[in-house]
Amino acid sequence: MHIGNVYAALAAWLSARAGHDGNSAAGRLLLRIEDIDMPRVKPDADRWIMDDLTWLGLDWDGEPVYQSDRGDLYERALAALRDHDVLYPCFCSRAEIRAASAPQEGDGYVIYPGTCARLDPTEREGRLAAGRRHSWRCRLSQRAIEFDDEIYGRQRFDLARQIGDTVLRRSDGLYSYQLAVVVDDLMMGVNDVVRGRDLLRSTALQLWIRDRLVAGGILPEQMGADASADAGGAANVDDAHNSGDIRFAHLPLIDDPHGKRLAKRDRALDLGALREEGVRPETIVGYCAWLLRLIPEPQPVLPQELLPLFSWRGLERDHADRLCDLTQLTPRRPHVTDRT
Repeated sequence: MHIGNVYAALAAWLSARAGHDGNSAAGRLLLRIEDIDMPRVKPDADRWIMDDLTWLGLDWDGEPVYQSDRGDLYERALAALRDHDVLYPCFCSRAEIRAASAPQEGDGYVIYPGTCARLDPTEREGRLAAGRRHSWRCRLSQRAIEFDDEIYGRQRFDLARQIGDTVLRRSDGLYSYQLAVVVDDLMMGVNDVVRGRDLLRSTALQLWIRDRLVAGGILPEQMGADASADAGGAANVDDAHNSGDIRFAHLPLIDDPHGKRLAKRDRALDLGALREEGVRPETIVGYCAWLLRLIPEPQPVLPQELLPLFSWRGLERDHADRLCDLTQLTPRRPHVTDRT
């Protein structure tokens, strides 16, 4: 884990353990290992994550859930969407998509131009019969999805214009994050989502997928739910984004000292390196609490000490992405003079 992961994990832990904004009963915190992209999974990464969380004092409820064990659920969800005619095969290569598309809103997000959605049905079936390599995309209509975010307020995204038809299963057979996370949240009864602001747009897409799955009869009791009923009911998920049954809190992002988004390849900012430097867990927790604007300055603190302080109000007032300053985390070494 790096500092950005810890910052988000602490926010999720506090949201669950303190109750919604500190004003309701505590909830359950679930641990999901999102290892759906198996070729990129590092051996023992899950064990490192759980060790880091334990070292920080961030506990969770129940056994970890691994996406790599849930392929049958994702396939059944994909089949239901296919049966309801909201998917189509896409034969485009990445290079073809990049050449035909333009990034949107200055953030590098690429809208698929809908090339394969316009294929003649005979041509489409011929390509499938010939065994042409293809992904499966969802067909998004000209409609808007709206939802409330605890930090960024009311959000509205036009599905076709701002998101575009999205791959739900890749051409190599791997299921996309967008499909897997919706199925998992639905099956696990997740009703409080805390994550980075870069996923605001994805939230609109995921709510659309969720609605389609519920309309297709893919309910927890039919797919073998793995969460207890009190973790969040499935009966009313079909209008979740209207009724407020799911709460969303999207956090400002954490950048490195040069203003670039934190990356796993930056060894200096991961917990392994910081622990080797002798940084204490309460120092990291306190630093992340300051990034969350729960305390006025970075200082060592235990997660439990933050529970009565928890609120999203500080982030509501300060949406700016944060810079991570290593000098506030690593111990100061004493100056040594060479007297030889």
